[in-house]
Amino acid sequence: MRAGWRPPASASPGRRRSPSSALLLAATPLVIALMAVLLASQATAAGFVLLGTYVFIVLVKIASMNETPEDERPQDRGVYEQARWYDGRYLLPEDFDHDARLVLARAQRAIGSVLRSHVNAEGLLDDARNAVMLPAQEWEIARLLAKLSALRLEHRELLARGIAPEVAAVIEPLERALVNSEAAVVARVEALERYAGHVAEAERAYHARGQIEELRARLPRYEELLAEAGADRLGVAEIERLAEDADVLERTLRRSVESAHEAFRYLES
Repeated sequence: MRAGWRPPASASPGRRRSPSSALLLAATPLVIALMAVLLASQATAAGFVLLGTYVFIVLVKIASMNETPEDERPQDRGVYEQARWYDGRYLLPEDFDHDARLVLARAQRAIGSVLRSHVNAEGLLDDARNAVMLPAQEWEIARLLAKLSALRLEHRELLARGIAPEVAAVIEPLERALVNSEAAVVARVEALERYAGHVAEAERAYHARGQIEELRARLPRYEELLAEAGADRLGVAEIERLAEDADVLERTLRRSVESAHEAFRYLES
């Protein structure tokens, strides 16, 4: 589409006549004549049957002519219309050079890990803000990387043609601008990765807390078994330690969630 491609225009259904339509049109006089003969003879019932059948066929044909065949709506046409409608609001893989693709992949991994986490789904994080802010961050990073890729390509092509000594002094600040811009985008990605790291810690604590809670629910059965076996003294310390671990994990989860919130606030700045 960017190169000027357009899907072939589909033919108007009203201007085409299918073989079945032509056959139906050609058979009309013959059917009318046959019906007239049957209605005038003793086979009046057969005439009415023929008339009803013919009318039914005509109605079915008219209905089918009003429907656009499936091949009138090719997938290429739909893709083209969507691409034209959203022009300027999407990016393609070829918009990024190799280094930009690597940076973008890091951002997408970080964002995906946050949005897919259980702590986000359970509302322990600000899931509504994540759903809005993180895709916005991804788009802004992708937009900047695409722009950076285009400028780097132009810069390489300029250098490949050869630079006069008088131009070298001007080229150096431009190269610094490219490097500094890339560093700024990478800093954004690193902030996302730090946020994803805090979320991953909260995720581990969340799952561990769930496992501990499951074990705590089973404690009465273990205590009953120990008491019946006369070995309750041997298990008291272990059971108490399990309860302490649950409290530690609860505090760890709260700290991890608080750290994630702090990291998210840094993304907004």
